[in-house]
Amino acid sequence: MILKPSSFLTSSVSTISGTATNFNNELLEYVNPEKPTHDHSSVYYQRFFVSKFNLDDRTIEAKFSTPMVVSDGDIMTVSGYQKGNGFQVLAYSNQTQQVSKYENWIVLSLGAIFFLAIALGLLNSELVTEGALVPKLFLLGFVGVAMYMGYRALLIREAISLFQN
Repeated sequence: MILKPSSFLTSSVSTISGTATNFNNELLEYVNPEKPTHDHSSVYYQRFFVSKFNLDDRTIEAKFSTPMVVSDGDIMTVSGYQKGNGFQVLAYSNQTQQVSKYENWIVLSLGAIFFLAIALGLLNSELVTEGALVPKLFLLGFVGVAMYMGYRALLIREAISLFQN
């Protein structure tokens, strides 16, 4: 049995092709709240690169852990879903510069399995069987995070598969 994500995903993943214009790349940095005040090491920063541009007449937004390889005038194909007034990119292919990029869906899948394993371990604990509220909340949280990570991995995998068709 082949698991086809598009059969149960609520967001319809599609592709758009065109010429990139008005490319703008921004860097978002989040500081870990547990960072010591005297330490300026880059280990404590989480970086996201937010790219906004137009693909022909459509507004495109992409958030990746590495900067996009795009210049004004490049011919591109992006794969993702409609989000508000823009198009949220999950994977892209730049035909002009011969580059294809996407976030790592395998790591997200492994993370989902990890959180499900924690939830299963918590489900078998005595505190949950006794009816304590806090372990049930943790159980619900771990299952929720696992489902989100799995869903996101399937969305990225579906976006990648659209390039192969």
